[in-house]
Amino acid sequence: MSLLRQGGSYLIVGLVQLLLDWCVFVAVTAMGMPVVPGNVIGRASGMLLGFWLNGRYTFADQGRQRLGWRRFVRFIGLWAAVTAVSTVLVAAAHDALGLQYAWLAKPLVEGLLAALSFLLMRWLVFR
Repeated sequence: MSLLRQGGSYLIVGLVQLLLDWCVFVAVTAMGMPVVPGNVIGRASGMLLGFWLNGRYTFADQGRQRLGWRRFVRFIGLWAAVTAVSTVLVAAAHDALGLQYAWLAKPLVEGLLAALSFLLMRWLVFR
């Protein structure tokens, strides 16, 4: 499997996930939900879509999808860890700068975590 092909596909899937995640985060926090649960709900909104798209396309092996419960359990563990880091960073931005800056910080936080997440997905989840 080509690292370049996987990286490109992961980037496209990640941008779709980020858009969904960010839109949900902004919507629920604008309606008054606190930042911490709002971030978790936003990330969860893109989680299943990302798992399916990455297993079906990004990390597929010669056209065979890489999905299944075993991989999903590993994915959930990794997602929970990355979500914890994301939530701490977005909440810190909110506490230091306010809600609107937390909205702006979220895509930056998720972008920084994406590279690490790609490597961990490749080695731990979709192997």
